[in-house]
Amino acid sequence: MAYVLPVRDMVMFPGAIAPLFVGRPRSLKAIELSILEDRKIFVATQMDLSVEDPGEGDLYSMGTLCNILQMVRVPDGSTKVLLEGLGRMRARAFVKERDVLSADIVSVETGRWRKDEKIEALKRSVMLAFEEYVTLHPKLPSEILISVNSVKDLDKMSDLVASHLTIDVDKKQNLLECNRMDTRLELLLKTLLEENELLKLEHDIHDRVQQELEQGQKQYYLREQLKIIRSELGQDDSESELDGYEKKIVDAELPDEVEERAREELRRLGKMPPLSAEATVVRSYIDWILGMPWHKETEDNLDLSSVRSVLESNHYGLERIKKRLLEFIAVRKLAGDQARGGILCLVGPPGVGKTSLGRSVADAMGRKFVSMSLGGVRDEAEIRGHRKTYIGSMPGRIMQKIKQVGTKNPVLLMDEVDKLGNDFRGDPASALLEVLDPSQNDRFVDHYLEVPFDLSKVLFITTANVTHTIPSALLDRMEVIELSGYVMEEKLRIAKKHLLPKLLRENGLTRKDLTISDGVYRKIVGEYTREAGVRNLERNMASLCRKAAMKIVESESSDEEVGPVRVTAKNLKDYLGAPKRYDLRLPKTPRRGVALGLAWTQAGGEVLVIEAISTEGKGQVTLTGNLGSIMQESAQTAMGYLKGHGGQFGLKDVDWSGLDVHLHVPEGAIPKDGPSAGITMAVAILSVLAGRRYLPDVAMTGEISLLGQVLPIGGIREKILAAKRNGIKRIVVPEGNRPDVEELEEWVKDGLRFVFVSSAKDVFKHALESD
Repeated sequence: MAYVLPVRDMVMFPGAIAPLFVGRPRSLKAIELSILEDRKIFVATQMDLSVEDPGEGDLYSMGTLCNILQMVRVPDGSTKVLLEGLGRMRARAFVKERDVLSADIVSVETGRWRKDEKIEALKRSVMLAFEEYVTLHPKLPSEILISVNSVKDLDKMSDLVASHLTIDVDKKQNLLECNRMDTRLELLLKTLLEENELLKLEHDIHDRVQQELEQGQKQYYLREQLKIIRSELGQDDSESELDGYEKKIVDAELPDEVEERAREELRRLGKMPPLSAEATVVRSYIDWILGMPWHKETEDNLDLSSVRSVLESNHYGLERIKKRLLEFIAVRKLAGDQARGGILCLVGPPGVGKTSLGRSVADAMGRKFVSMSLGGVRDEAEIRGHRKTYIGSMPGRIMQKIKQVGTKNPVLLMDEVDKLGNDFRGDPASALLEVLDPSQNDRFVDHYLEVPFDLSKVLFITTANVTHTIPSALLDRMEVIELSGYVMEEKLRIAKKHLLPKLLRENGLTRKDLTISDGVYRKIVGEYTREAGVRNLERNMASLCRKAAMKIVESESSDEEVGPVRVTAKNLKDYLGAPKRYDLRLPKTPRRGVALGLAWTQAGGEVLVIEAISTEGKGQVTLTGNLGSIMQESAQTAMGYLKGHGGQFGLKDVDWSGLDVHLHVPEGAIPKDGPSAGITMAVAILSVLAGRRYLPDVAMTGEISLLGQVLPIGGIREKILAAKRNGIKRIVVPEGNRPDVEELEEWVKDGLRFVFVSSAKDVFKHALESD
């Protein structure tokens, strides 16, 4: 057994004499105990340099047994130890005794070898390479060659050469662990050749840099002479470029830290050739510094009644977001500058007005508005900017937008935050954490500007279709406000009050030129569009306006007297073509082998038709309709429940092994997934097997378990709105979702009957005709 001395960033070789500075208490104790016994200590290298108290798993097992030649206390509190390597040793086990690490070591003999032509050739090559290494290395004295050449023993010579190399610890450890002489010499030669090439390259780089410095000094000397000559000739221009920048810096009234950085860059610019590439980079940087709105702010409109009227005139509904914004205005009015800008995340299906709401918020508050799309952004530098050392570098998009808008307190809309990506260029979602954190964004540092900018007064608004793709850390920094889809009545009001006036103005029409009856709006919503928002409704209305404009222009060119264009439900087909009639797919009468489920998609809620048939077969279940893995598992669960409990529902005599069931969800090109269709699949299968017809005025949602429990699901509001859009009056909802239904607005629940269930048996009773 021998005491162990763990060392960092070095490898001790046999035959080498090296001083060490020891500061760790456990290492000092090991040295003192070794001196009291036989002055022998086992030196082993740490694998991880950051480990402060290394144990058995932190040290290489191969090390060197050393003799302690001298131990001296240094005034700074550490201890200097002079060690002499005696021989290679391998630790069979490490043991901790008396708070000191010891090792059971055995000697490692060099593998058998005989001096032949190959060994001699390797030895000479190593010595030649080592001579070149000593010549190229700036810190190795030439006297080392004399001491190495004087060693005749090949084993000691190779260890002595290895001990003088300034290479990585891993490479030195490999040399220490190499026992075969020919293999060790080959590895030593390879290492020397690689290091010699690197040293040569370093010398070349140093020479080139030296030449450039000398050339730069020469240019500086000539420029100074030129200044003096111009001064003597009376050609000194007081309004030079540097003076112009100096005046701009004074006029800009920059923050102290920013002004100091700008003047530092200006001094650097004065020492550079005017047409050099680096001078162009510095000019661009100073221009960015001077162009940022360090102190410019717009005054907020803090009149609640004025803000409320602007919001009401621009958007219909959306009461929650309007209320939240009015709360922000009230806090701003009471707290003043102490109120920080909030981060709102508007989540909802496409077309419900998330993006346009951001502009309305800016209009209501009297702030400047700027937007940026995050969809598909994969480079972290898009948020934080590029280091200005790179060619073509520039600030991130946050700073670009702030400079573009010209104030430090705009409304900044970040669109499609749920569609951020990441790859080898970094994670932009993580870069947004600092931007959207009110506790630290008051000193946001862009990589290009390298000086802090206050983003705390910016009102950030992000939009997303879903929240599950937003990283949890980023989502935690935002206040999520969900915007649901619109029902028929809401769409009619939006079309009349908001869309029509805007479209008439954009197409150069007036209300006298085009009249649209109420039946037209209902028909467009019911038969030409199927969406949660109003985007397709706006497109169809825009098509009506364009056709009306074309009729008016044609009549003017032909000098015919044509009155206002009137669009009614009867002639709508002439303008928009044949309707799509989306509602024809829903069953109107009781039928076997069909059930209506409620699904949630990024486009809002949908009514899902599930069809089932049974045929003779081998007991297989076929699923079609582009179903995801979770939905397929829900179908298997529904089938398993009916097999195990079918006797309760008239399926006692069913031969399951000779029966195939085929489940299909129409619109097979659209991917579908999720557990909420489980109970709907169970109803469709029972309907076809038991011969019980499905009642067409019922739609349902819920996850089914093997015990027949109906479990709660998400997206309940969107699903209920989808049912209401499709004229369904009775909705079967899991008991666990009762609180979600009770929180809904009264107009959402108006005209609907909710049936809360906790078991599949209750669902079958309400959705199927009795036996």
